Amino acid sequence: MAVARAVRVLAAAGIDAPRAEAELLAAHVLGVPRGRLALADGLAPDQLDRYDALVARRATREPLQHLTGTAAFRHLELAVGPGVFVPRPETELLAGWGVDQARLRSGGGGSSGPGGSAVLGGSAVPGGSAAGAAPLAAGSPLVVDLCSGSGAIALAVAQETPAAWVVAVERSPAALAWLRRNAADRAAAGDRPVEVVAADVTDPGLLGGLEGRVDVLLCNPPYVPRAVEVPPEVAAHDPDEAVFGGADGLDVIRPVLARAALLLRPGGVLGVEHDDTHGAAVPALLAADGRYEAVEEHRDLAGRPRFTTARRRLPAAAR
Repeated sequence: MAVARAVRVLAAAGIDAPRAEAELLAAHVLGVPRGRLALADGLAPDQLDRYDALVARRATREPLQHLTGTAAFRHLELAVGPGVFVPRPETELLAGWGVDQARLRSGGGGSSGPGGSAVLGGSAVPGGSAAGAAPLAAGSPLVVDLCSGSGAIALAVAQETPAAWVVAVERSPAALAWLRRNAADRAAAGDRPVEVVAADVTDPGLLGGLEGRVDVLLCNPPYVPRAVEVPPEVAAHDPDEAVFGGADGLDVIRPVLARAALLLRPGGVLGVEHDDTHGAAVPALLAADGRYEAVEEHRDLAGRPRFTTARRRLPAAAR
């Protein structure tokens, strides 16, 4: 009865999947997976009060993930909340591409790992110590995740490609707190620790010590053109700097593509997510740069342009 009532409230508020969200909130209050909701006992009076309060907040378009405190991403449950961009399901496609590319480079042809030390001024185990990072073997692929936010892409790659050395870069202090929390949680769970670096991805000297060494560079930058109207959950709750990329949405992508060309080793690969209106613009930027080849546009499950990949050209003498 409570869930049915919640479905009506959420539907009236314009929530796209009111039943699914009503059930997810009920499962959260009961502390059970959604798939076991039918087997759980009903909501006790205090739980019902809490449930109704959460439904009321969701009806104001507060993000579901802020209410539950977590966001699912591939095989991860990430802590999220105010100050960090909530990872979207479509970004799992870019992360999956990155995992595949890192696996292809595992065991040969990759970079030498950091030997367990925080060589970039970040921390392999958030909190300022790299003591938990076991040395990586030579040939481990070096993967860099720019605009890391909650750490979704970086932590997915680290979990699914434990041979990789993964570096996550984020500039926002609020987002860094969530990134470090998630990285610490995943390291405690046994995943390969990631190196967390506080830096602006548009800095021309970004990760200077890694120039020519990166095997896979991934980026989900702010890319929404400023004039685009976004849903209330995004407008009121996602950080503005993590959503909008200037008038045409490319203000961050342009410097990232330029810097990536210096960070990538010859033959290294780049994957960057972008707005669905950028299906021609981002490939054109990569082609015009002249340092990339094998430029390819990738579409999401709805058939919209979602991310573009490219390979760093080999020096002319090596071709």
